[in-house]
Amino acid sequence: MSESVLHRDAPPILIENDLERPALDDRSYRVIKLPNELEALLIHDPDTDMASASMDVNVGAFSDSDDMPGLAHAVEHVSFMGTEKYPKENDYMEYLSRYNGSSNAYTSSTSTNYHFEVAATSSNSKSASQSNGAAKSGSPFYGALDRFAQFFVAPLFLADSVDRELRAVDSEHKKNLQSDVWREAQLDKSLANPKHPYCHFNTGSFKTLHDDPLSRGVNIRNEFMKFWETHYSANRMKLVLLGRESLDEMESWVVEFFADIRNTDRAQYRWDDVPIYSEKELKKVLYVKPVKESRKLRLSFTYPDEEDLYESHPSRYFSHLIGHEGPGSILAYIKAKGWANGLSAGAYSHCPGSAIFTVDVRLTEDGLNHYQEVAQTIFQYISILNERCPQEWVFDEMKGMSEVDFRFKQKSQAVRTTNRLASVMQRPYPRKWLLSGPAVLRKFDARAIRRGLGYLHPKNCRLTVVSQEFPGEWDQREKWYGTEYKVEDMSQEFLEMLQEAAQSAQEDRPSELHLPHRNEFIPTRLEVQKKSVSEPAKAPRLIRNDENVRTWHKRDDRFWVPKANVYIYMRTPLLNLSPKTYVLSLLYEQLVKDALNEYSYDAEISGLRYTLSDIDPGLFIAVGGYDDKMSILLEKVLLSMRDLEVREDRFKITKERISRFFRNQAYDSPYGQIGQYAWWLIHADGWINEQYQVELPDVTADDIRTFFPRLLEQFHIEVLAHGNLHKEDALRLTDQVESILKPKKLPQSHWPIERTVVLPQGCDYIYEHPLKDPANVNHAIKYMLYCGDSYSRELRAKLLLLKQVAKEPAFNQLRTKEQLGYVVFSGEMLSRGFGGFYVLIQSEKSPDYLEERIELFLTKLGKMIAKFTNEEFEAHKSSIINKRLEKLKDLSQESSRFATHIRNETFDFECVYNDADAIREISKEDFLNFYNTHIDPTSPTRAKLAVHMLAQSSVKEIAKNIKPSEQKTALLELLTEFLFTADITPDSKKLSTKFANVDVAANDPVDSVVDALSAYLANVPDLEEAKVKKTLESARTLIAVSLPSMGVEVKKLGDDEEATGAREEDELKKSWPKREQIYITDVQAFKASLGLSRGPISVKELSEFEDSGPKL
Repeated sequence: MSESVLHRDAPPILIENDLERPALDDRSYRVIKLPNELEALLIHDPDTDMASASMDVNVGAFSDSDDMPGLAHAVEHVSFMGTEKYPKENDYMEYLSRYNGSSNAYTSSTSTNYHFEVAATSSNSKSASQSNGAAKSGSPFYGALDRFAQFFVAPLFLADSVDRELRAVDSEHKKNLQSDVWREAQLDKSLANPKHPYCHFNTGSFKTLHDDPLSRGVNIRNEFMKFWETHYSANRMKLVLLGRESLDEMESWVVEFFADIRNTDRAQYRWDDVPIYSEKELKKVLYVKPVKESRKLRLSFTYPDEEDLYESHPSRYFSHLIGHEGPGSILAYIKAKGWANGLSAGAYSHCPGSAIFTVDVRLTEDGLNHYQEVAQTIFQYISILNERCPQEWVFDEMKGMSEVDFRFKQKSQAVRTTNRLASVMQRPYPRKWLLSGPAVLRKFDARAIRRGLGYLHPKNCRLTVVSQEFPGEWDQREKWYGTEYKVEDMSQEFLEMLQEAAQSAQEDRPSELHLPHRNEFIPTRLEVQKKSVSEPAKAPRLIRNDENVRTWHKRDDRFWVPKANVYIYMRTPLLNLSPKTYVLSLLYEQLVKDALNEYSYDAEISGLRYTLSDIDPGLFIAVGGYDDKMSILLEKVLLSMRDLEVREDRFKITKERISRFFRNQAYDSPYGQIGQYAWWLIHADGWINEQYQVELPDVTADDIRTFFPRLLEQFHIEVLAHGNLHKEDALRLTDQVESILKPKKLPQSHWPIERTVVLPQGCDYIYEHPLKDPANVNHAIKYMLYCGDSYSRELRAKLLLLKQVAKEPAFNQLRTKEQLGYVVFSGEMLSRGFGGFYVLIQSEKSPDYLEERIELFLTKLGKMIAKFTNEEFEAHKSSIINKRLEKLKDLSQESSRFATHIRNETFDFECVYNDADAIREISKEDFLNFYNTHIDPTSPTRAKLAVHMLAQSSVKEIAKNIKPSEQKTALLELLTEFLFTADITPDSKKLSTKFANVDVAANDPVDSVVDALSAYLANVPDLEEAKVKKTLESARTLIAVSLPSMGVEVKKLGDDEEATGAREEDELKKSWPKREQIYITDVQAFKASLGLSRGPISVKELSEFEDSGPKL
């Protein structure tokens, strides 16, 4: 029996209960340790509406065995799928869904983090108390913790769950196959020191976790259990709870649920003496060909882990200077040369004992030709840092801002708090500093800074050059992602150039390189005049309303921080008049930001940021952060907009970057692209990237010089000023916009009105778009059902409730059980008059098949709703009401809420409260009638529009280019190889005879192939029945996975017939009415044939919002 069980009744040890915290933090904290060595942080928040817990286990991908990469990640997936106490596979997710909850997990190098959130209180306590004794004192948190704890006490790892989640892992991997972020990261790992686990393939795939282990005779489930038993030890676990309950009550729950976790006393893994890059991997130049058009230079240095230097964080000192963007910086210099658009730098700890310091540069076309000079410039700047003693005033600026940021840190979402802190607890911070340790700089340590800088020299570096054009001869492919690359030793000449730069004297360096000046944007006025209010105001007041301007203002009465957000909408029809005017506007915005970069960087690192973008219905400026110097930054932004000098060199670079951006979007993941086409189809006006790309090549710098004065000549101003600002401050900021830009009045009759299409009853539209990336294997579908006017309060309420009811069943059926794909989403659509419901899936399955699976799911969902008890229906209503009424977490969240309603011109500032009231009024009968009318596939009035993103390497495309005889030959070769790996020597002639009558190209031939293989195995002498059964089970999976690559559509994987109830489904399909599917080939003609929604209307007369009283 483990020590934790033997001493279960011993009381926890109090570690710390006086944590250093932000000034406005009203939470209580306690750190305890159980007898089994599990450490827990308890957080009491009397006002939270969501409770949360997170467990961080000190084991990750670095603990994978070399012959089973991805095992830690796969164990994370399967741990959710049933435990001894709660064996039902989706019990945990069902419970969370019932109480407005959600969960997730991730696996990193040395940690696996599990976390969830759930409603802090239950308005349905009777239901809660009957849920297997799950809830206590009306708190859903109790039942959630009970289920959560079992992952670490007694998970089942059922064989069928393991098999299905391996497919989920494989789908997750395939989702990332064409992602340059994943490809480049894995290439860096694959070419690292093979003695360091950094070189591992972290995600895993079906091949590494299923096929390869099976071929070696490995029992996969046993490997999962062995990994869990070996590494999941209580002394490696850090637990964080956040709830409304008292610290004492939460402590009792921790003891009740987590004391039984075994403690096998596993020591923390460390890699102090094994560098991530050995001598063999350094002094190299790695050339990488990306999927998307990009040009990057990365300098990577082996670097020591700094986790024990938590008071000084030395690498942050020179990361700040190397990554600076103001005058004198590396970026300012290479940008002026036309070589770069961006630069970042920092140390990244990958595990205890090992880190990498990187400098990343986004190169221009010319910069790619001068990448060696860019690297030289970086080392010249490093020589300045080595030459000059570490400057204490630089550190003091950083230290001062870290203290200010921590002092005024606002509460974050409950699950984000627990997730982050569980990870922080794995580090050696004094427990008093768990909140402040990662953020606050405390001690200037010049020696540690010098020691860190000592690692930034050319012989401890390797360069990575990313480009589709250069050098053009990539002679190798990375094993896991297929990334093309080439590796060369740094030439002696290049290495000497970098060494000279690293040791250069002042006279040998460009004079433009120097340390930054003192930062004038650091806030000094941080006072907040806190006043007693009975209840925070739910809406801003309209303090100016005339033919030129509307100004909305709300002085912060909720968060009391010295911050503000100012949003400025410049309403004009010109911006989206045509694809060309949009392109001109986009170029203008980017040129303004480019011109402001050096100036605004000091403000950015001082907690004050601006945004300039296009948001319907015009240009949008946002300035947010500490309010002290806000007006100074806004003035500079407005002047830069008015007085922009369009330089030919910066125009050329900016135009190329935007052109590349448009082209690259065609290589995003299918589910990332699909939203653009769905939006285009339902909105009356608007454009897509292909239309912008047509216009961009012909745009000149003169076009911008002509266009932007016209853009600024006439517009309506709408301002929201929210935060630590008086009314007079808000009016003064509004005056800045007027006095600097001096726009002419835009009559309200010229304001754009945004509308969406109205789909006719009974319609069945499909829009197909082929994906451009030939290597992408995934399709995507966005299946949309139009239900009516999104401005209708009643309809909004029903759609929000439908989202709640459908979310968990959709995920469980379409992803977990059917394994259609890793990406499965569902939810409401509420956009400019279009009210509807959608299901989105990315999958290797064809969109036609996905559409059928969605419709079967929706048919079953309707029957499930019909069977709801009153109690179940009310529980769903309570869950979504709790979700709508969740408390605002910070100032920016409240600002965004106000801004949304101002921008869409409904001014429905109390929308969430009105939604909650409307949801309360919904009866089960009303909801079922709504579902049967608008959602159920049997409804003759249902209106459907689906977008299909089609992969080039689809089964249909492969089938066009392969003969049936070639399909059968490929199948026989696959089975022959499989039998060898199963220790069964095949007789190719007899095997071929058994398959003579098998039609491989038939609709879903898995069963017939397995039957033929079974007939063959029945005649193999001395083959035990158990061996035959096991072989056929493995073969079924292999066949189902492999046939699509032979051009054969497979609708069922493994025992899907049983899982999905095929016979029952055939009966359900018979009830579907015959509809004519209309394929949209001309989008403009499609829109022209439809009616349009009404435009937005204010929920109140604007005069009701007006406020002419004294300043607040």
